[in-house]
Amino acid sequence: MPRTRRLTAAATAVAALSVLATACTGQSGTAASDDPNKEVTLNFWHGWSAPSEAKAIEENIARFEKAHPNIKVKVTGNMTDDKINQALRAGGDKAPDVVSSFTTDSVGKFCNSGAFADLNPFLQKSGIDKAKVFPKTLLEYTQFSGNQCTLPLLNDAYGLVYNKDAFKAAGITEPPKTWSQFAEVAQKLTKPAGDSYDQLGVMPTYHGYETTPVRLAAQWSPKYFDADGKSNLAKDPAFASMLTAQKDLVAKLGGYEKLEKFRSTFGDEWSAEHPFHKGQVAMQIDGEWRAAMAKEAGVTFEIGTAPLPVPDDQVADYGKGYLSGTIMGIASGSKKQNASWELVKYMTTDTEAVVAFANAIHNVPSTLAALESPNLQVTPEFKTFIDIARHPKSNTTPAQADGGTYQLTFQDLAYAVEKGDVADIPAGLAKTGQQIDTDIAKAK
Repeated sequence: MPRTRRLTAAATAVAALSVLATACTGQSGTAASDDPNKEVTLNFWHGWSAPSEAKAIEENIARFEKAHPNIKVKVTGNMTDDKINQALRAGGDKAPDVVSSFTTDSVGKFCNSGAFADLNPFLQKSGIDKAKVFPKTLLEYTQFSGNQCTLPLLNDAYGLVYNKDAFKAAGITEPPKTWSQFAEVAQKLTKPAGDSYDQLGVMPTYHGYETTPVRLAAQWSPKYFDADGKSNLAKDPAFASMLTAQKDLVAKLGGYEKLEKFRSTFGDEWSAEHPFHKGQVAMQIDGEWRAAMAKEAGVTFEIGTAPLPVPDDQVADYGKGYLSGTIMGIASGSKKQNASWELVKYMTTDTEAVVAFANAIHNVPSTLAALESPNLQVTPEFKTFIDIARHPKSNTTPAQADGGTYQLTFQDLAYAVEKGDVADIPAGLAKTGQQIDTDIAKAK
């Protein structure tokens, strides 16, 4: 099922967090002194809003309260990062003790600012070896500079969802594995109609819902920063290669202006009017939720899923993809941190809890044990994303002190490249890298 975070601009979250970073300090996890066995009520804030998602949260909390009868949890849903940050700054009894956020890009600021407590002492006290519980990539995006201020709570993997009927009609027998095959298939599936399309193979522009620069770049296995923490955009050929490949695909499918005009006819990403549901596009770069949503929308065609294609010279790594997900942490200003840890520990490390939640909202589990659980409901379409999550070369965007600002800066360059406003890609990457280094230096 969709999550509210996908409807929230990353820039809004980053701006809100920049305010928090200047104002929020607090005790670390080592300062927690409350007795978790005493009667206590925790304030838990999260961002889910759909009825099925809210129900899944309530069911998980009910199981937790049954196992911890002394701890009551007051749940507040549909909370944006902006609202969460305002409450954390204000403090007091009504502020959240435990927070679940969709903004993984902001982990660096959550950790760097002291907004969330470091969970390493809690993990050690509970005898939990995080490296044996969570996939490596998920640990990477939930900590910053050794501060594990959040833990993963479910996982998103990105791949390719496609219309099998359209493939069959075009004589295509299998999903593309390499980028050149992808471009060829996208052209075969495209049916122009004057200045529009009867069917588009794939919407390649960066505004095409989940087709973001960082998700495409993941297929090139990029390294965003060097060993000294400086931007690597101009040095790693992955970035220029991705930008060039995407721009070439845009040209092959009709050009930027024609594609954007067609995109303006698309319906909402989270409704039955989605262009994939309606057959306007034959392939969709998307997450694990799309196939289930398409079926719920009543599509009449057969749905296929596959990993996103990789550069031609990385075909051996086919199967990898971009990973992100929800994060969970404890407010550093909370006076109930030990009790809060019991809730965080349960929701993020208890296999039964993680599997039940994943089943309920059609997301990928976030622990190694849950990924292997026989109770995990795995359809053929969903299995693709489970495999992407397990792939050793799957990757994510690293946490930074400026949160997701560096990603937005890279994104702005990508927008300019695809429009044709930046013709010299190496020079654009060098300039963008300098801006990223400046922003990060200011954030520290």
